[in-house]
Amino acid sequence: MHAPLVGPYLLGRHNALAGRGVYLSVVDREKFRRSAQGAYEAVLPDPASRLLTWVWPRWIPLDDGARALARFRWLEQELAASRLPALIIWGREDDVFDAATFAARFKQLLPHAEGPHLVTGRHFLQEDSGPEIARLVAAFLDRLEPQGR
Repeated sequence: MHAPLVGPYLLGRHNALAGRGVYLSVVDREKFRRSAQGAYEAVLPDPASRLLTWVWPRWIPLDDGARALARFRWLEQELAASRLPALIIWGREDDVFDAATFAARFKQLLPHAEGPHLVTGRHFLQEDSGPEIARLVAAFLDRLEPQGR
């Protein structure tokens, strides 16, 4: 995705993110293919609609020379300063942003956050553990309710 020609070609022209990328980023691939893959492909019908799928990943800093490194450092500072209620849910099988590294980093930035809760799932964990995630979010919001009154 970071390659200047290959990323835009595969992701923009051939819809590789919705077509193959999401499929490879779930645990139960056959269930995903039957029940959800069409929806991902339908909302990205042409190269113009897929622009963000190949532009955004290229901004994720992979090293200290990345063009968006300052922006991501700023985002981390702002996140660390936040005291908003937070819930961290992470896919146990995420091989893009592994839980040991990235869920731990979010917990470091948000020490007051609940979690991380590890659920079955790779990078698109909502496809593998949607009901479990919904229960975690609903319970979290229920615990916040008295504070909002």
